[in-house]
Amino acid sequence: MIASHIHHALEQVQELKMRVLNSQRFQGYSGRCRAVGGTVALLACLIMGMDWFPATTKAHLAGWGIVFACAMLANYSAVLYWFLFQPDVQRDVRRLMPTVDALPSLVVGVILTGALAVKGQYDLLFGTWMCLYGLTNLSARNTLPRALWPLGIFYIVCGAFCLLTPWISHLNPWPMGLVFGVGEWAGGFIFHKNRVAGATLTSFLCPGGDSHE
Repeated sequence: MIASHIHHALEQVQELKMRVLNSQRFQGYSGRCRAVGGTVALLACLIMGMDWFPATTKAHLAGWGIVFACAMLANYSAVLYWFLFQPDVQRDVRRLMPTVDALPSLVVGVILTGALAVKGQYDLLFGTWMCLYGLTNLSARNTLPRALWPLGIFYIVCGAFCLLTPWISHLNPWPMGLVFGVGEWAGGFIFHKNRVAGATLTSFLCPGGDSHE
């Protein structure tokens, strides 16, 4: 009789453990890597704002393209590392689904960038990128830290301002650099706090597990 109660209690504990672990938010993104993206954006606007940097559309598009590539490389390298080496993930492809949420906005961003460039509407690029990135943050609010939704609103508001303000030029890198620099550092802090909280919970429920940052 006692053994039966103990067995039932252990089953309940195991079930509770699984529910808590399954309810944990996505831990694959690295706060540090997101902050790196913000730092690269700030450095890019500093460089492109210098007198010696070519004041041409081609040069500035190339500069922001490099920023985008660096941010993508840093963030998705962190996700890949987490997927391959985090013990509790067990290389379950379903755990990567939150990264798929970002793809529609990224694809639309590429399409709109090409369309605006073809039509010569370069001054609309900053606002478009900010709004789409804000939507990306909002789309993942159910799988990523809840604090990301205000950050998504921040990007959309800044994007709307850039779209509706006629004097903002794509040859002035500061609006883009400041918005993404501040936003990505804020996002990095949010992810870092989420990772610390998730690691603490995992350590309590699954002794022996570890996490990366």
